[in-house]
Order: sequence, then structure tokens, then C-alpha cells
Amino acid sequence: MKEMITLCGDNCLECPRYLAHTGEELLAVAKLWYKAGFRDQIVSNEEISCSGCSSHKNCTYHLIDCTREHGVSKCNLCTAFPCVKIEKMLEQSSIHQKRCEKDCTPEEYAVLTKAFFEKEVNLRK
Repeated sequence: MKEMITLCGDNCLECPRYLAHTGEELLAVAKLWYKAGFRDQIVSNEEISCSGCSSHKNCTYHLIDCTREHGVSKCNLCTAFPCVKIEKMLEQSSIHQKRCEKDCTPEEYAVLTKAFFEKEVNLRK
């Protein structure tokens, strides 16, 4: 299976946000992100649109700067892995996962699990 794994372990090729392109798809993702607790309101299509992580984005977990500082391309290549940043990120992901399991449909939860809640496994690849 083809994958595109981010520094925090997300799988872009399973992510509805990354895969959304039309206005209708982007609106559906914005509504799902609100429902799942990833946003505190339904945001614009421009804000929800995603073309993947890159060095110009503000990484929520500060992993882009951290890998740069440690001279590695991936967190699991760092001698400090798993570090406090990774542990905090996984803890936050677990909180999101519990909310999604409670508030999302089984279909939505399955999609979000493939995209976001297999971080620990993905980080070790």
C-alpha cells in the first residue's frame, strides 16, 4: 500500500483533508473537522485545504524545526526518539481519537483512524 507519512505519523494518502479538492469535498471535510474537534468552528475551504506538510507550515508539534535542529529527515532517525514532543503528540492524538470514536459515525471514525490514529506504528516505519 502506498503511503505518505508526515513527521507526526499522519498518513496523507488516507486523509480526507489532503484528498479533498472540490468545494463540496472541502466543505464536507471542514464539517467533519469541526465535528471531530480538530477545529472550533467550520472553517473556509481555503483554510481547510491541504497540500501536505512542508517547511513553510507551522507544525503544531514543532517537529519540522526539531528534525532540522537534530539533522535528521524523520523523527525515528533521531537519537532522542521517542522524545517528549513525540510523547505529548501521541497523548494529544489519543484524546482526539477518543472524541472521534464518541462523536463520529463508524465510517468517519474508520477514515480518521487510517489517516491519524496509527501514528505510533507509522512513526517507526
